[in-house]
This record gives sequence, C-alpha cells and structure tokens, in this order.
Amino acid sequence: MRIDLQLHSLYSDGYHSPSQLVRMIYLQGIKAASLTDHNTIAGQAEFKRACARYRIKYIPGLELYVRYKQRTFNVLWYNYDLNSPVLLKMLDTTCLRRRRFAEKVAGRWRRLGLKFNWRNFLREHPYYLSTNHLVNAVWKSPDNRRKIKEALELKNVREEDIMRYCLFPKTGPRFQDAYVSLTKILQVRKETGGQLIFCHPGLNNKMKNGLVEKTIDAGLDGFELLSPHHGYNAIMYLSSLFKRKKVIMTGGSDFHKPGDFGTKPRYSWDWFVVDSDKLPGVNRILDNK
Repeated sequence: MRIDLQLHSLYSDGYHSPSQLVRMIYLQGIKAASLTDHNTIAGQAEFKRACARYRIKYIPGLELYVRYKQRTFNVLWYNYDLNSPVLLKMLDTTCLRRRRFAEKVAGRWRRLGLKFNWRNFLREHPYYLSTNHLVNAVWKSPDNRRKIKEALELKNVREEDIMRYCLFPKTGPRFQDAYVSLTKILQVRKETGGQLIFCHPGLNNKMKNGLVEKTIDAGLDGFELLSPHHGYNAIMYLSSLFKRKKVIMTGGSDFHKPGDFGTKPRYSWDWFVVDSDKLPGVNRILDNK
C-alpha cells in the first residue's frame, strides 16, 4: 500500500492547502497519509475532511523541533489527541517564541530600509512562521531585491544568500527555531498518546554519535527510513539499527512544493514510492496500535 507520512501545507512551510495536498496524493495513488506541519495542527481538520472525500486513510501528524542533551533534531508525532489542552498549550508556546524571534528580525529589516508589512504577514500566516515564507515576503518587493543585491554585491542571488542576509546575519538578530526538550515531549505524550518518530535522521548529520539509538532508548518509538534526504548509506545504517532495536520504521516524501500545482512533483515521488509493506512496524501507526 502506498503511504506518505510526511507532508507540509501552507499552514507551516508548504505552499498548498491541505485540500490541494490530498487531491495531489490521491492522483499519486496514496492510500494513507499524514499532514505533518511544523509546530501546528491548524490544518488537520481540513486535511481529515479531504482524506475522507478521497477515501484516503487519515493519520493525525505533526513535526516538532526537539532538543536532547545539546543536540537538536526533528520529531514526527502521529495519532496524538487532537483536542489535548496540554499539547495545544505546548504548540502555542512554541509559536509565540518563534514569533518573538521573527519580530526582532523584522525590526532589523526596517533599520536596513527593507519594506515588510508585519501585520499583513501575520494575517496570512497566523500559526507557524516559516523561513521560506518570511524570505518570500521580503523578496517580492523590487526595491528590496535591489537593496539586497547591492548589500551582497551579487548580480545573481541564490535563495541561501537571501536567507543568510535576511535571517541569519553574522551580527544582529537571527531567526531561531523554537525547540522543545525531548523530556517535555515524552511527558506530554503520556497524556495525548501517539507514536514519536525520529524525522529524516540522515539529514544534516543527525545520525552522528549514535543520536538515533540514544533517543530511541530515551523513549522514541522509531525513525523515518524512506526519505528524499536519505542515501544508500543512511538507509543501510538505519536498517541495521532496526535489527537491533525492533522499532517502527516509516517513510514520507517531506513534500512542500512541486513545480506547479497540477504537475507531477519534481523531487519526491519521482525518486521512490513509499510502500507500507517495506516498513516493518509501520502498521502500529497506520492502525494506531
């Protein structure tokens, strides 16, 4: 059965509504899916309704920024209680912290003479403030583009150049992720239920020094095996870890944006198909056992 357990909508750093996402994955033959927006569950209700309309099995999902013993990584959370006051409070806290970081960055933009309407941006993105949507809002102004190119002394500016200049300068306010301690998440999970999965561990060297194994020992239920971020070596390492730990292995496209809506995605399903039969333990998520 084709599944996709990592998708992102415009409620966080994606570009499509939850309904558009469901229509797209339906055309790809997906039978079970999870919307895993960062630090928000605001799109879950729409995603659930759309899944029902297309007869796709809906699985509640969420992606969080996590800190554990001076290391940071991402966790996917499935089948939690959507109405849990404890979970909702934790998510609200992370969004407020991220908003404070963004306010400081926006203040720096004003001092640099960059045009940015903070109130309009918050109306368009009332939940999770993503780096890509912040940069897009600044870059769409022709005057801002001219000033950024002049400041960088570059004729052809790459997205990473804009990110570095606007969000991660060497001096001044820098944009930051709102991390939650793994201890806190495990405490909240006791009340809300669900499965906690190490998200794309092969990305940004997160497998270094046995981090995946240590977090499983601490309480995570498994890890994401199939991901566009994983090469052969990462998959082989994680497969060997599964033989020792017998945990859940999942897979997802980490889909954010295709070339254009209505066209085939360029960098997820083109690469591989996530088949639940190839992922031992994933039925614990699909069946919420």
